[in-house]
Amino acid sequence: MAAVAVPVLAEVREAYRVRLPMPDEVFERYLEVRDRVSGEAITLIEILSPSNKRSHRLEYLEKRMEILGSETNLVEIDLLRAGLPMPMTGKTPTTHYRILVSRAWERPYAQALLFNIQQPIPDTPIPLRQGEAEPALPLNQLLHEIYDEGGYDLMVDYRRPPETPLDSATEEWAARLLAAV
Repeated sequence: MAAVAVPVLAEVREAYRVRLPMPDEVFERYLEVRDRVSGEAITLIEILSPSNKRSHRLEYLEKRMEILGSETNLVEIDLLRAGLPMPMTGKTPTTHYRILVSRAWERPYAQALLFNIQQPIPDTPIPLRQGEAEPALPLNQLLHEIYDEGGYDLMVDYRRPPETPLDSATEEWAARLLAAV
């Protein structure tokens, strides 16, 4: 077979480095509490992500409705100020954060733990089966431990305004907190 001569480009003119859109790889994580014998899902613990609240909201709401239509308890933790809160009705104050505890045997009613940035995250009951004692998940303590161990104080510049703007009262509170450090 004869060799073929391939021309070599000596110089590229007018070539630009560009960035291409790439598919988002989103891994939604959740925790299930299952019965050790039957493997049945007893409680689903969902920590909302920005994609749950924005780009994949409809898919998440479908999943949520499926859980709410089942015998599985749902604990939905929303620690994001951005995005619309997940739907629920009832006379409640507007707050920065919310944790929903939906016990299967109490539906359509649920417990809403509502709090603001100035308050510690409340311990969250984890429903098991009706009549069983509910362990409390100490989220505030866990997040403080993760923050300390992860060195987030070295990574986050609290003097810069947050991506999701604060209301004026919360901004004043934050400024006083930073001034005291």
